[in-house]
Amino acid sequence: MSDGAQETTAAYPLDRLDVWGEEHEFAVEAERTIAYAKATNDPIARHLDGTCAPPVFAVVPAMVVMTDATMSVVPDELMLRILHGEHDFRLHRPIVPGETLAVRAKPVGVHGKESGVVVTTLVETRSRTHGDLVNEQYFIGFFRGGAFDGGVGVPAPDHAFPAGLREREPGFTAVQRFDEDQTFRYAGPAGDPMPIHTDDEFARAMGLPGIIVHGLCTIAFTSHALITRISPDDPGRLKRLAVRLTKPGLPKETITTSVWPAGDGAYAFETAGDERPGKFLITDGRAEFA
Repeated sequence: MSDGAQETTAAYPLDRLDVWGEEHEFAVEAERTIAYAKATNDPIARHLDGTCAPPVFAVVPAMVVMTDATMSVVPDELMLRILHGEHDFRLHRPIVPGETLAVRAKPVGVHGKESGVVVTTLVETRSRTHGDLVNEQYFIGFFRGGAFDGGVGVPAPDHAFPAGLREREPGFTAVQRFDEDQTFRYAGPAGDPMPIHTDDEFARAMGLPGIIVHGLCTIAFTSHALITRISPDDPGRLKRLAVRLTKPGLPKETITTSVWPAGDGAYAFETAGDERPGKFLITDGRAEFA
């Protein structure tokens, strides 16, 4: 390791690695879960009537602790350079309105890449009401322009697209469209008010083409595409949803999710946009149903 690399790596407070942060309590209200479903154009009846929360709602109770844990191992100057690189939901059961959740998070890996630094954070959500483990999540944050020599801790779990499936046509496709006001409707119920999603001038100042759709909103759309075809009457059968976010979606953009059965209740998928040929919003998608 060069002296420069040693200095760069030393700037990262790695004593926080693999250390759980403080627990955060979250009371689940039906109004909030229904609002989240509506904000993501969710067509599933059990989500719209408040019977259970949509699967991607799992990130809402976790947002604060997930962000704090991820930021705790990077230098201050990198914090505004974060991009949502990957997300991996492990869903033991749906979140149910009326219960109180306890959420905690810890950074588990820091790895240097050619164009930045990847931080992997593990989030754990338990029910104080019922005493069980509700879900686990791996959040992968990519910090543009950061430098880190090598890697420490563990990387995100693998969910790469199986190469052999390319030889087959997808089992099915789903076409969806983001509304013009999608990001404004999503920001409140999701608790994610970042201005790149609601302020066109700010988004352009950040080098973006304008307002972009929240990555988690895009993931929610793909969850609908899968559940409505595979298990519309029992959305709780979805046990894993893992994606790599490659390009941001735009308001009014039409997206197409292509899905390949991969055996044993597993599906591989990817989501393309219509802004330009070859644009993919999501790659290396994997879903697992009980």
